[in-house]
Amino acid sequence: QVQLLESGGGLVQAGGSLRLACTASGFTFSNARMNWFRQAPGKERLFVAATSWSGNTYYADSVKGRFTVSRDNAKNTIYLEMSTLRPEDTAVYYCAASEGSSFAADAMDYWGQGTQVTVSS
Repeated sequence: QVQLLESGGGLVQAGGSLRLACTASGFTFSNARMNWFRQAPGKERLFVAATSWSGNTYYADSVKGRFTVSRDNAKNTIYLEMSTLRPEDTAVYYCAASEGSSFAADAMDYWGQGTQVTVSS
């Protein structure tokens, strides 16, 4: 069955860094654009970053220049390197896979369970 397993969340001080990972199985990784979303308490789930099979990357304006998304196709794994973290980056971060062109949350085909990132001020 399809699995997206995220890891790497935690508590960090403002200005610090974290790296998230998401390992996929159960579907054709090469067909999917892999995405990161985040959801803060009481807020909607928002797009953060994505990477295509060929390595094209996409970012929300709020994280450009601070976050870097990458993928290791041999390991069916994507990463999100987060630096210069801010308290407003606090959220549950979700990995998602999409075989379509939309970046909307409701267009994703598969979701991970999420990992908590908390940035203290």
